[in-house]
Order: sequence, then structure tokens, then C-alpha cells
Amino acid sequence: MGTLLFFIALIIEIAFAIYCMVTKQSHQKIRNWVRIAVFVAFTTLTLFSVIIWSFRWILCAILLFIMALIGTVSLIRIKANPYEYKGARIVRKAIIMIVVLTFAFTPVLVFPQYKLPKVTGEYKVATATYTYTDNSRIEAFTDTGKHRFVNVEFWYPQHADGTYPLLVFSHGAYGIKSSNTSTYTELASHGYVVVSIDHPYHSFYTAAADGTKAMINSEYYREVSNANKEGIYTVEELYGLIQKWMKLRTDDMNFVIDTILEKSKSDSNPIYQHINTAKIGVFGHSMGGAASVWLGRERDDVHAVVNIDAPLFSELSYDEDTDDLVATNKTYTTPLLNIYSDDVWRQLDNNSTYAANKAADRNFSEVYTVHFQGAKHLSLTDLPLFSPVLANMLQGGKATIDTYYCIETENQIILNFFDYVLKGIGPFTPKETY
Repeated sequence: MGTLLFFIALIIEIAFAIYCMVTKQSHQKIRNWVRIAVFVAFTTLTLFSVIIWSFRWILCAILLFIMALIGTVSLIRIKANPYEYKGARIVRKAIIMIVVLTFAFTPVLVFPQYKLPKVTGEYKVATATYTYTDNSRIEAFTDTGKHRFVNVEFWYPQHADGTYPLLVFSHGAYGIKSSNTSTYTELASHGYVVVSIDHPYHSFYTAAADGTKAMINSEYYREVSNANKEGIYTVEELYGLIQKWMKLRTDDMNFVIDTILEKSKSDSNPIYQHINTAKIGVFGHSMGGAASVWLGRERDDVHAVVNIDAPLFSELSYDEDTDDLVATNKTYTTPLLNIYSDDVWRQLDNNSTYAANKAADRNFSEVYTVHFQGAKHLSLTDLPLFSPVLANMLQGGKATIDTYYCIETENQIILNFFDYVLKGIGPFTPKETY
């Protein structure tokens, strides 16, 4: 919708400039009426929900309102065609308007209006956000001496009876807690309480309940960026960074789970009272997936793990003799679902960071592997829906798989896995390739 309206606006401006130059008149009166009509049309489309109002339309609405206001005042105060025709003036005005329109429509083009993926469950879904403060940890990313806070958001069945399994999500390296909202919503609609964590200073941006804001830490950003480049870190240094990243992530996840379990005993909030504390699953994308697998090994009360496109860091060790990362080959008993894009799939055989992923088939008691052919790393999040432009920039190109097919199929597979492991609904027999 946004792209269509942008091109219509450009065509109108260009066509009007050509019309003025052909007739050798400024047609100021017609221009004013057109601008008023465009604003009225925009307002009508918004009122009838053809345009879904959101932050992406604010600049566009302001521009169209100003143009309509100027047009109205101009119609009242001046006669038709008050300016002497000058071709250079017409061209200059057209160029300025094209630049201004491009600026105003930029949010619409970068964050296009999109339809939500399908939600197939019987429950309506509600959300709630909270900030938990960990009094046992001082925030290491600042020198304020304050305790570390962790922001969480819940997706849960609204006005539902009974208790439901708890699912805890961890976002990717530069992600945010809403990165897989369609997945959380689908799961909650089928009777799960889903909580997604913002890891402050690992998250691109997060804001606490008291207004405290935390942007991604520059040193952490540099570490992750350099880790993906050849020759910046030795293998031993990379292994040390992995341990540091995973400790912060798993500390956050352990803290959130323990907080929720404690609140389920004493807090009357319906969210906590609807949680079946004997049924807990964890899942995450990229670095969050690696942290989830780590937690599945650490905690006896985690009964299901979904790893979305991540190395199994918890199953690696550093071998001094070979100066490389190797699989520990220890038994892993928590049921695990690995979901891979092409970006990770093609690294499984030739990158030691993924040595444990290939060894999982023989070392894990119950493991399932799914590959989305044609998908890129961010195809397994909602970002390609929210902003195709940003997704393509961040992942180095456009995925060939259909965006909706990918995310909706992924959501269904994750639901089926958790249903099978945590609710005993089965069998779970995913295809190897989608």
C-alpha cells in the first residue's frame, strides 16, 4: 500500500509539472484543489482502515495536511494562476516536491504496512510487559552501580481457565524481545504462556518501566561483528567471548524463570496463576537459540528446547592441541528441535563453530532437524515482514523463500514440537526440508 501510494504521488507531481510546461501555465488553482483532494483521500483511506494508522504514516500525514492547508489558504487569498509562468520554476517545484515526498514516505517504504501471519488457536491473546530487577547482579555495562534490570513481555491466553506451559524466548545478537511476535501469538492462542526477554545492552534497544533506556553496547556490537570476520580473534579468544556472551544470556534467562516461578507461588496476577510450572520450554533465535540450548543442559525443569539458526555453544570446547573448537560429545537429554536457514545450513559441515550441531544426531537423546531451503538468517524472525529493506541489508540479500510461508510454517512446527513434548499431543514428524 505504501509503495503504491508513493508512486501515485510521484506520478501526480511529475504529470502535473509536464501539464504545466505543455500548456505554459502554472495552474495554481488546480494544484491547490489536487492537494486538498489528496489529503481528503488519505484521511478517508485511514478512516476506512485501508491505511492502518501507525508511526510509519506520521510524516506523510503531516506533509499532506500542510499541503492541503496551504492549498486552502491559497484558494481563499489569491486568484487562479497568480504567478507568471516560468518553466524553471515549475521544474524546481517538482524536484522539491519529489524530494519532500521521498522523505515523508521513507518510513512507509522502510516499514511497509503488512498483514499479520495466521493465528490458528482458539484463544484470544493478551500481552503485558514488566521490568524485573536482579538484586544479585550489578550492571556491568554501566558504572552507575545499579542492579541489572531485565525487561520481559508476556503473550498469554486471555480470559482462559486452567494452567498452561511456560515458554521463554531469547532474541538474537542485536535483536529485541518482539522479534518473533507472530510465533509468540500463535503459541499463546493454543494455550501457552510465552515470555520474551530483552537482554539489556545485547538488545538493540530496550526501555524499563521507570523509563531507563538501554541501547546496544558498542563494545559488544564490535565483538560480535568481528567474530564473524577472519583474522580478528584467535579461536581461543573467540571461545572466551562465547563464554562471556552465554553467561550473561543464561543468567538473564535463569533469573527470569526463577522470578516467574516465585511469583506463581505468591503473586495473584492472573498471568502467573495461569502458568503450569511443571511444563517449561525455552527457545530463541541465533545467539538466543544458543543460550536456550545451554539452559536446556543446565536446568532440570526445562523439558523442551527450540534452537533457531544457532551454533550449539554449550556443546563446544576449545582444543589446545588442534587450536580449534570441537564437540564435547556429552549426552544431552532434553528434547531439542533445530531449525536452520540456508545461511547456517551451509556452514554445518565446514565451520568448527557448528561442530556440535553435526554431532547432535549421535549425542542427543531426542533431536529433530528442519531446514528451510531458500531462507536466510532473518527469515526465521518477523523482521522481513516488518521491514524487508532492513532484513535484506542486515542479512546480505533477499531470501528466495516466500516470507509468509516461511514464518507460518516455522510457527506451526514449533507449536507441534511443544505440543508433543509438553502436552503429549503427537506424533511429531516434521519434514527435514521445507
